[in-house]
Amino acid sequence: MSGTQIFAVISLAVGAVVLLSMLVFALVSWQEEEPYATKRAVLMAGVLPLPYLAAAMMDLRWPTAVSPTLITLTALAIIIPLLPIGNNPPADNDTPTTRIDERDIMFSRNLLVDGSKRFADYYARRPEKRPLDDNFRKRPGLATKGARYYTPITASAAHASFKAVAAFHPTLDDEQLPDSPQPVDATEITQFIKEWTKKLGAVSVGITKLQDYHLYSTVGRGDKYGQPVTLEHQFGIAFTVEMDKLLLDRAPHGPTMMESAQQYLNSGAIAVQIAEFIRHLGYAARAHIDGSYRVVCPLVARDAGLGEIGRMGLLMTPELGPRVRLAVVTTDLPLIPDERKRDMTMIDFCTRCKKCADVCPSKSISFADRKEIDGVLRWQINSESCFTYWCTIGTDCGRCMSVCPYSHPNNTMHNLVRAGIKQSAIFREAALKLDDFVYGRFPATLDNPDWLKETR
Repeated sequence: MSGTQIFAVISLAVGAVVLLSMLVFALVSWQEEEPYATKRAVLMAGVLPLPYLAAAMMDLRWPTAVSPTLITLTALAIIIPLLPIGNNPPADNDTPTTRIDERDIMFSRNLLVDGSKRFADYYARRPEKRPLDDNFRKRPGLATKGARYYTPITASAAHASFKAVAAFHPTLDDEQLPDSPQPVDATEITQFIKEWTKKLGAVSVGITKLQDYHLYSTVGRGDKYGQPVTLEHQFGIAFTVEMDKLLLDRAPHGPTMMESAQQYLNSGAIAVQIAEFIRHLGYAARAHIDGSYRVVCPLVARDAGLGEIGRMGLLMTPELGPRVRLAVVTTDLPLIPDERKRDMTMIDFCTRCKKCADVCPSKSISFADRKEIDGVLRWQINSESCFTYWCTIGTDCGRCMSVCPYSHPNNTMHNLVRAGIKQSAIFREAALKLDDFVYGRFPATLDNPDWLKETR
């Protein structure tokens, strides 16, 4: 067999591998309920192998150099994006120097009642917020009849989850401890808590030493509203739970709000259980869950090594992107903290991508690069316009999380892409173009599953 014929056979083999890969991609996309991606994968399965087949046929019939050239170009197309170019962008200062007042966040302002002392005091202190907040108060509100995407089933399901979370609130500041703490080995108890937290349903868990900027400056919700936040605990245990991709792909409709509320409940239940376990050992602990936080969970989670803060202002995890809910347990139990895992490749990807900003219905996500805000280089969303949109549609939207390329399922196919993103800036740029081609720059909201057909 001549050299040309050998290359022709190799070309046929490469074409077969490409065909098989695209068919597997189509099958996985179909299983993930990605109809647009499935069609694109089938299209690529029909088109991409053709050059290899044509080259092989030509070289088997006539002595040409088409197959060697095509194989060389294919090898370069694989190798070049994997070269470690731009795989370690420089880290910037993203450590806050001030604390956030919880009274300024939208969830706190939403609870202010016109005519109450809290209402009067807040807008006397922050008069510039009054017209912005009057705007969202004119809207129907979250899970409220009259909102654009309100349905009684999904709204009631979300309400049930949030009501269950609120049932935990009276237990969070329990300070009753045994007379003397149980002696523990820091390494062993750290390993136990991490493994147990995952067994309880967490995807990832990390531990960090609490810093001043992790804490809110002032309580913004509940009976302790307006009181300074004081927390003597030394460590923060942060963990994530997964939000179901199929329900999130129904954003901004009701099923996404159902799932969001459900995972606030699931993360809250895990946090309360861990805190109670620690207190039973004789050490102070507090769970920080929806509606009753003393810490800024994304900052604690970032410093515990669980991810980076992305363009949409949410924690971006390496496994699931922003498609998670967080909870934190703070404690003085002796623990071994994790190192923060700085991932500037993720920040670089967010800088390039802007997909969340493109699809945001309220245009609340900035297209600009990170900028210095309060001495920290970061992105900041327009929380007022975001929340006003929530109050208009009656759900917590979730479109940004749904379309994020990092939000794809945690499986081999998508993890290969995630690995390439960490490896090379060239791959990051190529991955963005490929994600837009395969899934669309503006992915359509999926129809509801059969069991929720009547709730859209």
